[in-house]
Amino acid sequence: MNMTQPAIRESSRLAIVDIARGVALLAMFVYHFAYDLSSFRLIETDIVAEPGWRLFARGIAGTFLAIVGFSLVLATRKGFDSTAYLKRLAMVAGAAALVTLGTWRFMPGEFIFFGILHHVAVASLLALPFLRLPTIVVALAAAVAFALPSFVAHPLLDQPWAAWIGFSRAEIHTADFVPVFPWFGCVLSGIVLARLILPRLAGTALAGWRPGSKATRIVAWGGRHSLLVYLVHQPLFIGTLMLATQVIAPPSPEERAFRTDCQRSCAGPNAPEQVCRMVCACTVEGLKREKLWQKALDNLLSPQESTRMTELAQGCLRDGR
Repeated sequence: MNMTQPAIRESSRLAIVDIARGVALLAMFVYHFAYDLSSFRLIETDIVAEPGWRLFARGIAGTFLAIVGFSLVLATRKGFDSTAYLKRLAMVAGAAALVTLGTWRFMPGEFIFFGILHHVAVASLLALPFLRLPTIVVALAAAVAFALPSFVAHPLLDQPWAAWIGFSRAEIHTADFVPVFPWFGCVLSGIVLARLILPRLAGTALAGWRPGSKATRIVAWGGRHSLLVYLVHQPLFIGTLMLATQVIAPPSPEERAFRTDCQRSCAGPNAPEQVCRMVCACTVEGLKREKLWQKALDNLLSPQESTRMTELAQGCLRDGR
């Protein structure tokens, strides 16, 4: 099963595309595992609110969607196999429905109504006419798709039923949201890239390359079965973390608040964020070890105990550097 390729014939497959898709999956694993750690309060970073992590997530989604467009060109360069196309499309649409039903059941406040799989299914239909259009027209259409959300606005499009189009200005609560616009521009960009790259790739060593090492074979396998991998990896991550939280309790709300205040006080030109995070966590452990933690929370430390807390923090800072 292949998340990014509704219709592809084995004779048209390029191993390098499978590798690219597999690498994108690995990046997605990193993001989703960090997201899950944040959701379980096992790390202090709010992954969703962190600009760098948001940019990382968007880069992953854009890569997958560009591969969708690339794969459509690759799959149809020897003719359009409607049976294979419809079979793959049904699999992707069915998987998208499973994601919606599963998230509706387990996280109704942020259920996924139009995530990456929903977009792949819809984009695979919308992209078909562009497979026959000149490359310059497809490139212009991609630019328009990217730009439209900045110019199109109407109260009617702010309604929940229209959110999936991508023109809504309303706040949207969902764990994964990949609306048609501007993201369809990534799919069209993939079509353009395929038009530019595939003719030059024909007959080269890269076109006939096959993964040799075990690591590259595993990555390529993941790329070939990306739909299956996508559906399975999050339940595995969440199940593992649920077990882990039975052994390692996440920080209490009081401890998280203390660490946040500590990090805010620590932050400065000579104290990077990651150093402050480590120092504050280390200080909390020191206070607990010396039976001063509850007093620190209740603001009942004596002058001598306050001095000791400062010494603990300074020691943690020295160790961290």
